[in-house]
Amino acid sequence: MKKILLLLGMSVILFSCQQNKNIHSESTSEKIAGSIIDKQDLKLSSDIMTPEVLWSFGRISEVELSPDKKDIIYGVTYYSIKENKGNRDLYKLNLQSKIKTRLTETQGSEYNAVWKPDGSKIGYLSAESGSMQMWEMNPDGSGKTQISDIKDGINGFKYSPDMNKIVFIAEVKLDTTAKDKHPDLDKTTAQIYTDMMFRHWDHWVETYSHVFLADYDGKSLSNAKDLMPNEMWESPVRPWGGMEQINFTADGKNVVYTSRKKRGVTYAISTNTDLYQYNIASGETKNLTQGMMGYDMEPTFSSDGKFMAFTSMARDGYESDKTRLMIMNLESGETKDLTASIEQNAGHLSFSEDNKSVYFISDWHATDEIYRVDIENAEITKITEGVHNYLSVVDAGEQLVATKVSMSQPAEIYIVNKNTGKDEEVSFENKDLMTQLSMGEVKSKWIPTTDGKEMLVWYILPPHFDSTKTYPAILYCQGGPQGTVSQFWSYRWNFQMMAANGYIVVAPNRRGLPGFGIEWNEQISGDYGGQNMKDYLSAIDDASKEPFVDADKLGAVGASYGGFSVYWLAGHHNKRFKAFIAHNGIFNLESQYTETEEMWFANWDLGGAYWDLNNEVAQNTYKNSPHKFVQNWDTPIYVIHSDKDYRIAYTQGMQAFDAARLRGIDAKWLYFPDETHFVVRPQNAILWQREFFSWLDKYLK
Repeated sequence: MKKILLLLGMSVILFSCQQNKNIHSESTSEKIAGSIIDKQDLKLSSDIMTPEVLWSFGRISEVELSPDKKDIIYGVTYYSIKENKGNRDLYKLNLQSKIKTRLTETQGSEYNAVWKPDGSKIGYLSAESGSMQMWEMNPDGSGKTQISDIKDGINGFKYSPDMNKIVFIAEVKLDTTAKDKHPDLDKTTAQIYTDMMFRHWDHWVETYSHVFLADYDGKSLSNAKDLMPNEMWESPVRPWGGMEQINFTADGKNVVYTSRKKRGVTYAISTNTDLYQYNIASGETKNLTQGMMGYDMEPTFSSDGKFMAFTSMARDGYESDKTRLMIMNLESGETKDLTASIEQNAGHLSFSEDNKSVYFISDWHATDEIYRVDIENAEITKITEGVHNYLSVVDAGEQLVATKVSMSQPAEIYIVNKNTGKDEEVSFENKDLMTQLSMGEVKSKWIPTTDGKEMLVWYILPPHFDSTKTYPAILYCQGGPQGTVSQFWSYRWNFQMMAANGYIVVAPNRRGLPGFGIEWNEQISGDYGGQNMKDYLSAIDDASKEPFVDADKLGAVGASYGGFSVYWLAGHHNKRFKAFIAHNGIFNLESQYTETEEMWFANWDLGGAYWDLNNEVAQNTYKNSPHKFVQNWDTPIYVIHSDKDYRIAYTQGMQAFDAARLRGIDAKWLYFPDETHFVVRPQNAILWQREFFSWLDKYLK
């Protein structure tokens, strides 16, 4: 579970109003009728990207390899701006012929596509019958049949290796509500709580996700059994967990699931999840990671049944601790850290075909590459190298199958040579659009910091960049705070969109980001407003010396911790910047401490409670709260926040906006009543982009 005052996914895909007419013909987004898409009809009148074009890209996810390693299945989502919603369909691609077959074409969306272990069927989730249920189809897309009929639907599933069982997840109601207590008041909307964690990220906690096991005869499910009955905790773990947190052992005799078996305050202050093994025959549950105090997740089994690989953090309460790749010998119970020799995170685990090694993805110096680690001697080999981020990897025999993005390209599927790391694109979902667009050059530069270290900064230049001209520049402030500024492609904070609007983007990997060693990553904890802010100023000061940067036209933008950074810089920038934009940022650290929900984050990163007057780390943090420097604000600021953001409550944004106006500073307040910590609705996102650049253009152009 990554540190998540997340920004890498925050919903701002930016835009200049006058570019609305870039799409000459009816856009892909407007051509969605259910899910019928003719991408070949999408012709652009300009090679410069706009928000409408960005929202016309197909979004690839959930790539699954067939048992015979000849085919892959995956999903692609397209969005309709007019209808303000998306639709996801399933595809199959033959790895040898590269022939793509569309498997679904419905008015709804299909998810969780997995191969039946013998390859005879493809299982998937669909709400075609009303609620989300398990369906199956033949590998060519024919013979679609509903398999499950679970009340209120299911959220994910997997086949057992012998195909006699299905494990699935579904929501269960366990808490007593106000209506339960007062049945005569059946129209009351009151909610009553007696402990913490009553809301989390984007929802009020009214149900718990539980793991169920059902018999499966190839036609339907029966005898569904809750593996954690009456337990008021969940699996997978909120807020982002999915079926990667649940698995059958290779022999099919056990189900292993991830859970944090805590409630209330103890849940709110702890990151201690464990892997629990449920024995199907005996019904007994065993904690496999007892005594391992941080996040333990992603149980992955070798096909020979000898090993379980999983990810683990060592320290309780620290959600951005190093993510280790652990291997457990299932016969002896011995567990060892295969990544002890490197100061990098490991994720997206996949066993090699011979079960002698594990492939994983890790970030180093702001790119995410594919690695292989030998189980016997823990020797680590870096497979790929480049300016990109790999998102997933699986061994397909003679080659690897992986998904990859960069700051200049959305996710596509590749086959990767195991020995050389050379890759070849096979999906080409967005080829038609990409060939019509000009992307800005992405450059890296190492610069000195105030404490004598070196920091990697990305520069993203406008398309058709002219080195003889000067351009306004935007300092990008990352969220997380421990979220790397790597080669990500975002449908919100898209650097190419910023560059397309005529801005040079300056994106530093400041203190508090992974991929540069443990010391670099951990320096930020308890030092909000400290060295990482100096790093930001070092980055923009260095950029200002470039002959193509107009030093009189600088802005700073960011969301989440990046929004905090903008608020803090507003009180300390010494007139460097002419405009600020802060989205879903922390303004008042004292109120944030008791407004947020994941207290482990606040305790670790802020140092503790503001009322603990003897805690020097905490008191230093609160002294550096942005709201205590509003008297220094002198620069126009645009504040954006959403009502359903329970990570950083919208009142933080209200405080900042009101403070700016009371100070007589030009300010603007954009409020989304139906969005969360992210902005995911197409029309909201496009409006955001227009507002974003309208504000910057007003002060920087």
